[in-house]
Parts: sequence; C-alpha cells; structure tokens
Amino acid sequence: MTIDWTKIYEKYKGLWVALLDDEKTVVGSGKTLKEALEKAQENGHEKPIMMRMPTKIVPYVGSSDL
Repeated sequence: MTIDWTKIYEKYKGLWVALLDDEKTVVGSGKTLKEALEKAQENGHEKPIMMRMPTKIVPYVGSSDL
C-alpha cells in the first residue's frame, strides 16, 4: 500500500515531522528533530515515527551494474 504524503509535504517541507503509526497523521513538527519530538510528546505520543520532509522533490532513477 502506498501512502500519499503530498499534503504533508506541502505544509511541512523542510521541517521534521512526527507521525502516528498510520504514517499519515502529524502529531508534531519543528525545525529540529528535538523540537518535533517534544511537540509530539506534549500531545501524548511518546514514540512517534520521525522523518524530515525534503525542501524540494528531486526525481531519482536508480541503476544497477548487475
């Protein structure tokens, strides 16, 4: 199953976000990992999924020398 983070990206690009296990619900955000985690913990979420939203989307095509 794929998860569409388009709306999260638009709102939080360049920031750290704390997500619930559904990987769609933001429970904290901030310029630093610590700030986002503290906000999530203030909202009652001790161990959220943490990630940093990119500042811009850059296409990537992988290759292999197999």
